[in-house]
Amino acid sequence: MLAPAKVNLGLFLGGVRESDGRHELVTVFQSLSLADQLVGSEAEIDEVLCPGVAGDNLAARAIAALRARGWDGPPLRIEIEKRIPVAGGMAGGSADAAAALRLALGFLPGRAEEVEAIATGLGADVPAQLLPGVSLGTGAGELVEQFPALPEHAYVVVPMPFGLATADVFAEADRLGSARSASALAKLREFLQAALGAAGRLPAELIVNDLEPAALSLRPEIGGALEAVWGAGAEHVFVSGSGPTVCGLWWGIGAAARAAAAADSLRAEWPGALAATPVNAEFALPVMLD
Repeated sequence: MLAPAKVNLGLFLGGVRESDGRHELVTVFQSLSLADQLVGSEAEIDEVLCPGVAGDNLAARAIAALRARGWDGPPLRIEIEKRIPVAGGMAGGSADAAAALRLALGFLPGRAEEVEAIATGLGADVPAQLLPGVSLGTGAGELVEQFPALPEHAYVVVPMPFGLATADVFAEADRLGSARSASALAKLREFLQAALGAAGRLPAELIVNDLEPAALSLRPEIGGALEAVWGAGAEHVFVSGSGPTVCGLWWGIGAAARAAAAADSLRAEWPGALAATPVNAEFALPVMLD
């Protein structure tokens, strides 16, 4: 099972919700060909192995949440090969959790609402990862509306040699006063719904990340990567999510080739640079291995 990374094509920040302390957001999720790989097999006990990544594992929590709701599948061993930057603003942990749910349930009919409830409880980015593709996230990101694929485009992804904690970036955004009013957020939601519904290129004024100034404030060296990707010819350059990963976007015929050439040119200075293309749900279907 592949667990695609996401990029935020537009992320607009609102105020903090009294109910749970999360920020209101309006954001566009796009799944990418950059993906972790999960391999599941029957075992004696449930376990999730992710070499090189310490701490809490959302995929393990996803399986535990299934058990808590009565799922009686055989004990499952999941091995994760990480390819998505850790703490990079590309929802790698959320992608793994969503893939673990798909792997365990195999898209069994009649479980959609249950799985969505589990995903929401795991984190705001997990619901959007259940069905990879293009979606609009509202609430704290957990309310997901699917949209058709966007016109041909491709990305360069430039990981940083450090991570950023999401909570730290949101706290810095609050300190900087980055939040928009509820009315402004509502208007942006309408604009994005119209643009996504038209299935055309997103206007440049909607490819904005309100968390980018906070990420730059915490780690100014991100600015060097932003400048480098602009210099490589990208049409739009932005920090993905809470950062620190930097992404460049190319539109139109041949976008993938142009992004690949740009990644090659960047790699001498930014060794982790790579090209990625948008993917949909079919990319993340389970594959049986011998």
